[in-house]
Amino acid sequence: MTAVTMKHRRKDSHPADHVAILRKSSGLLEKILSGEKKIESRWYSARFAPWDQISPVDAIYFKYAGMPVQAKARVEKVMQFSDLTPEKVKALWEKYGKQIVGVTSIRPHIESTKHKKYCILIYLEQVQKIHPPFAINKTGFGNACAWLIVKNIDSIKVKAFLRN
Repeated sequence: MTAVTMKHRRKDSHPADHVAILRKSSGLLEKILSGEKKIESRWYSARFAPWDQISPVDAIYFKYAGMPVQAKARVEKVMQFSDLTPEKVKALWEKYGKQIVGVTSIRPHIESTKHKKYCILIYLEQVQKIHPPFAINKTGFGNACAWLIVKNIDSIKVKAFLRN
């Protein structure tokens, strides 16, 4: 299985900000903040963002669906895998699973991703809790979009209204 690994920013790109939206039931945001989860993974049947759109030193902001942004990390390294088979998916989970989901059993994850054709592994560094958390405006990104890419996070931050 061959991976395309990016340890350095592509020469033709500029740093970007990303927002990764997680399911609340996953509990993964807490594992990111504790350092138990060191790799963010995305599994797809087709190439969706952030495929070929994320590089080291980019920032990723994390939030649960329907909640404000609560954490930020820097991208250390990106690995992209394509042409996956169920056997290759299982091998990826066996090699990287503990860093992706922490100490949770990987068996349900293997089952839910076994027919995916693409995987992106994003190594996280400089993880920090955002205080205070902030809301974002997803208008124009699609209702079910779970990954946003912007030049600057300030462009989608919801400005707080000041009351007299």
